[in-house]
Amino acid sequence: MYVASKILAFALEPLAWVLLFLLAGLLLLRRWPRTGKSLCWAALLALLLSGWTMPPLLLLRDLEARYPPPPAASAIRKYVGVVVLGGALSNSTLWTAHNQVALNDQAERMTVALGLAYKYPHLKLLYTGGIAAVPPIGLTEARRAKWFFDDMGVDPSRVLYEAASRNTYENAYYSASVPGVDRRQNWLLLTSANHMPRAMGVFLKMGWNVTPYPVDYRSASVPDWTDYSLHDGPRTWNLVLHELVGYYVYQWSGTL
Repeated sequence: MYVASKILAFALEPLAWVLLFLLAGLLLLRRWPRTGKSLCWAALLALLLSGWTMPPLLLLRDLEARYPPPPAASAIRKYVGVVVLGGALSNSTLWTAHNQVALNDQAERMTVALGLAYKYPHLKLLYTGGIAAVPPIGLTEARRAKWFFDDMGVDPSRVLYEAASRNTYENAYYSASVPGVDRRQNWLLLTSANHMPRAMGVFLKMGWNVTPYPVDYRSASVPDWTDYSLHDGPRTWNLVLHELVGYYVYQWSGTL
């Protein structure tokens, strides 16, 4: 299932479809020129439309609105810890090449967790993430996360790590077996707001007593209808399609 998810992730890349249409069109031009030209035009149209950021941002806004904002500060006293899902750390090679912490565009998963650790000394942090790459080489996310939290001065005794998981399902499954973790206690689940519907569904299905703590919001209350970017548009489409398709695949398979 894990390898299949990686293949599906590639198929959800908007620019992969542009290349597919273009390649098919060029291959068919000589024998079936009308079909070949149509596919080439389809590739151009798909490329142009992928730059309009408003449609994917509206879909993202719907995903991000499914769970409320984080609990008030006064309510956090009742929680034993925060489950921090992996995904905010850049490729392992960047860390080892420069011997320096490297975060990506989901960095709020780490920075907000760090802030919670400083504000609420009673909270444990449970970081969950292995190696999602194929083949699985380099430092696990858990090992990189330990590097980050140690560098930021967090007491090592307050942070637990799970290093075997490669996706959201495995985050919930393997984290339940970490020594010192009781999933029946009150935990905060910290991940990107657009990822929260899938994450909450999986963790609740696994018997975790979790409350959502969404971060890394990508959509505003009123998207800009005129915003256009051939850089941001395809990336936003890829993000929202990954979450929507992932959610329904998990639902279909009984994972949530």
